[in-house]
Amino acid sequence: MSVRRAMSAALAGVFLLRSVYAFSPTFDYDNEKVRGVNLGGWLVGEPWITPSLFENTGDDRVIDDYTFGQYVDRDTATSMLKQHWDTWITESDFAEIAAAGLNHVRLPIGYWAFDVREGEPYISGQAPYLEKALGWAQQYGLKVVIDLHGVPGSQNGFDNSGQKTDNPTWPNNSEYVQRSNDIIKTLASWYKDRADVVAAIAPLNEPAGFRGGNFLSVTEQYWKDSYGNIRFPYGSDRQSNNLVLVHDAFQELSYWDNFGRNFDGVAMDTHIYQMFSDAENQRSWDEHISFACGKGSSLENFHLWTIVGEWTPAITDCAKWLNGRFVGARYDGSFPGSTRVGDCGYFTGSGADFADEYKEFLRKYWEAQTITYERGTGWLQWTWKAEYADEWTYQAGLQYGWIPQDPTDRQYADICG
Repeated sequence: MSVRRAMSAALAGVFLLRSVYAFSPTFDYDNEKVRGVNLGGWLVGEPWITPSLFENTGDDRVIDDYTFGQYVDRDTATSMLKQHWDTWITESDFAEIAAAGLNHVRLPIGYWAFDVREGEPYISGQAPYLEKALGWAQQYGLKVVIDLHGVPGSQNGFDNSGQKTDNPTWPNNSEYVQRSNDIIKTLASWYKDRADVVAAIAPLNEPAGFRGGNFLSVTEQYWKDSYGNIRFPYGSDRQSNNLVLVHDAFQELSYWDNFGRNFDGVAMDTHIYQMFSDAENQRSWDEHISFACGKGSSLENFHLWTIVGEWTPAITDCAKWLNGRFVGARYDGSFPGSTRVGDCGYFTGSGADFADEYKEFLRKYWEAQTITYERGTGWLQWTWKAEYADEWTYQAGLQYGWIPQDPTDRQYADICG
């Protein structure tokens, strides 16, 4: 893969500066492959990953982190979340991840861990767990991608942004954007000398470029600002070694052909799912595999390091509340306006109940995706664990055999031809 090593860099998208320090990543992104997993549902709540956490509030209005703080008694909410943070991911998870031959974890965290203001009901307290995670990662030889998963006003309206809403307002409010930049500056300052563990900082998860308006223009400027904020925390004459991992904002990689060609230490994050439309749910198993294999060329030829930062062996949206708490699935027709394909029972739940034929397919599909995504810079599966959606989780895949203990072990090495 061709990667620019130019010394010139655009600081904050405005000033072209020369650095006497070259970017020296602590992971060899040119010659090694990122193989990793996301720690979903831990420091950012997602009802489909931990449905019990939301059910135990006893309030059907609680659908995300925002409403968790809005509708649950403050002391109760804080106690519930602390219990969750203490138990959902622990040192043993990092030990298991390392033992599975993985080298990276991506750690989503919301802005409310760092900056909550009047009128924002979020519960803070996540930052100490980020520090614990970094200690565990260092102990077990894992690299961490710190991912800012939600920003003020929401960047996409998804529950995993912290606030599920039909009207995300992040790009329309300059104060929201500035607060986001300030958080990235803070993270860059904290971790500029810890690139041995914090290999990358992702300035924002999944900004909704598909919404049109100024979502894309604000995002592009934010990426440029984040480049300056992350790569130059010491000032203009010295770079950090933290990689900047920007997201494609749901655009084809070709949209970003002219982005970052003068930048040093930037990678592109793209997320590949096949279940968030009727047409994708209607694909046959072979069609899912073929679609995944077809992504290889664009990943291989993009000018920046390219990591598939979210993907899954799952092929339907059948997991309970995947589309939001109390929202149904397209596959079985319970999602508003969808066309039923079939029964969800076959595709989700406990891996102990999966048919052998289904588990065999999950292995083939997992291999097709990892083989393809390694034509780029590598991959980070979503997600490590979930309460009752084993088709999505790396941990369950290891347990039930559709994910190998060694991620380079292939039973279907020629599946993509």
